[in-house]
Amino acid sequence: MFKKSFFHELKNRNLITQITNYNKIKDILKKEKITLYCGFDPTADSLHVGHILPLLYLKRFQLEGHTPIVIIGGATSLIGDPSFRSEERKLLNLSNNNFTWIKNIKSQIYKFLDFSNISNKAIILNNYHWFKEINILSFLRNVGKHFSITQMINKESVKQRIMRVDQGISFTEFSYSLLQAYDFYFLYKKYNACLQIGGSDQWGNIISGINLIHSLNKSEAFGITFPLLIKSDGIKFGKSGTKTIWLDPKKTTPYEFYQFWINISDQELYNYLKYFTFLDLKEIDKIKCLKNNKVKFIKFKKKLAKDMTILIHGQDKYLFVKRISTLFFSHTLDVLTEEKLNQFKDYGAPHIIIKNSLYSIQEILVLSNLASSNRQARNLISSNSISINYKKINILNYFLLDSDKLFNKYTIITKGKKNFCLIIWI
Repeated sequence: MFKKSFFHELKNRNLITQITNYNKIKDILKKEKITLYCGFDPTADSLHVGHILPLLYLKRFQLEGHTPIVIIGGATSLIGDPSFRSEERKLLNLSNNNFTWIKNIKSQIYKFLDFSNISNKAIILNNYHWFKEINILSFLRNVGKHFSITQMINKESVKQRIMRVDQGISFTEFSYSLLQAYDFYFLYKKYNACLQIGGSDQWGNIISGINLIHSLNKSEAFGITFPLLIKSDGIKFGKSGTKTIWLDPKKTTPYEFYQFWINISDQELYNYLKYFTFLDLKEIDKIKCLKNNKVKFIKFKKKLAKDMTILIHGQDKYLFVKRISTLFFSHTLDVLTEEKLNQFKDYGAPHIIIKNSLYSIQEILVLSNLASSNRQARNLISSNSISINYKKINILNYFLLDSDKLFNKYTIITKGKKNFCLIIWI
């Protein structure tokens, strides 16, 4: 039986932004097990950190005995969801979309849900498999007639694009809502899926699916949205931009992934522990009383970084990236061996490989991305923020010497307390 405390826990974890027919769905969930679903469009070759939240959401339901379905949008990704995007997506290549990318994404999803032979085992489906068989005339007659253009135009995500003279919205993207609505109807008919979950930007698409089910089947379905994961610049985590934290270790190394969680703000920590962990809420609420207790905050951040890194990259890589962090931030050379330094680059420690030559510290700072320009490099050196092998350097025209190369091959450049780069000389 669905525990009352579970539904309340979702609310207390701030995991419910919007919900349809609150009392009705709460009553249903008290009495029976349901099937729910969430969709992921493969518009890149990997999921990113923003996708962890919906996958863990599905896992929470599965642990309560409900059956989660994951839809890979092999068809919908070819159209592109316009929801609150400032411009139209570039159309994807069909071959990329339906083969390599989907295979990669599936392998990542398998880490979150139980697909073994249990009564409520998770299911992965590709909506391309049913959309490729649909006749366009039949779709327009049987599905399209249930959608009001007036209502579609008045959806906030569409309205924003229509009002932009420089962008507008194509009929292709405008039709996305019909496809996602049909997904919900298809899953309702074939798998009795009565609940769709999604980020708060999916509310309009979810409502479209609920309305289509009601129109075609005279039945009631439900929707729940959760908060979008927002970056420090106020933009949601997505697949574009330079700060994307990918789940694929080739795109975001295990070390970079671990450091992302370590370096979140104190306010983000409180919310992220609610979103991404299964820690008891009473334990999480203790953070409110910590205030300026940095030691406790770091403890919780390390716990979060540990759990997320093990989930995505496994125990072995977590232990290694933790060791990297411990060794590099110990600020002593005594614990560093040539073997360890050689291994660090393979696990994603920040590093550059350059030819043996005469380089100034300013040049090294720019090459290693510890400084964006020579001017910034000079400012960092002048402010005593730069160290070579943990020794402060404040000479603006300093050139690295052979004595600065550990084991004749490595140099550690440190900026402040949190940023470093391993220089590998060849």
